[in-house]
Amino acid sequence: MVNILITLAVGALAGFLAGKVMGSNAGLVMDIILGLVGGIVGSAILGLIGFQANGLIAGILVAILGACVLIWLYRKLKK
Repeated sequence: MVNILITLAVGALAGFLAGKVMGSNAGLVMDIILGLVGGIVGSAILGLIGFQANGLIAGILVAILGACVLIWLYRKLKK
């Protein structure tokens, strides 16, 4: 149960920070969703090039990277 709460908190923080980095105004709920999905996307991207994130800070950075990629992709598909 604690791990789920930590994952949600990391996802929320990563989504919030990615929204600020990318200048997104999607809202808090969307930021949390982007952060959670961004963690999966970021892990997949880094896994393809042979990197693995270990630790809380690395996990947050990977989730931010993934959320930024999702925001960028959404903007490209929206046009």
